[in-house]
Amino acid sequence: MKHVIIDYGVGNLGSIKNACDRIGLDTIVSSEISVIKEAKSLILPGVGAFEDAMESLKESGLIPYILDHINKGKYLLGICLGMQLLYQESEEFGLHKGLGLFKGRIKEFDVALKVPHMGWNKLVFDQKKDPILKYIKEGDYVYFVHSFYAVSEGEEVVASTNYEVKVPAIIHKENIYATQFHPEKSGQIGLKILKAYGELIR
Repeated sequence: MKHVIIDYGVGNLGSIKNACDRIGLDTIVSSEISVIKEAKSLILPGVGAFEDAMESLKESGLIPYILDHINKGKYLLGICLGMQLLYQESEEFGLHKGLGLFKGRIKEFDVALKVPHMGWNKLVFDQKKDPILKYIKEGDYVYFVHSFYAVSEGEEVVASTNYEVKVPAIIHKENIYATQFHPEKSGQIGLKILKAYGELIR
């Protein structure tokens, strides 16, 4: 099995699986350690609160296997809250530690616009040559639902959007990708991003 969508009790698993099926990605939803260890790619979803998601991930016992997967150079894709969990910490309802794979902190929007940020926003490319962008163009719209966003300390932002502040929308470091938006809810653009990700997996 190439792609395993990690089931740790937090995430929109069915819609992600359906989107992957539509573009022919060989995907399974699982919380089994044996399945995750054999995966060529992991997809880390997430909806809800940061602290709850981290607790669910800890209770699942999967964190060491996720980190081992990454350390072996195999790919991971984080989606929405799954992206935020990859950072060092979050300020959502207190200060909480994340997985620490990206430098930076998750902060609450302090803007005049409506929060949560919910709806379609256009992408601005920060790194135009990244392979995840191969089937889309700058200015394409994707679908966001979130009240917190990443303030990044690294160079990993591939694409961003503007919501009075710069919001990292796609990040990439080595074999780790993540999106703040929901590709599975972003129509053809989202499917094209998933397709480009899938083509990275050998």
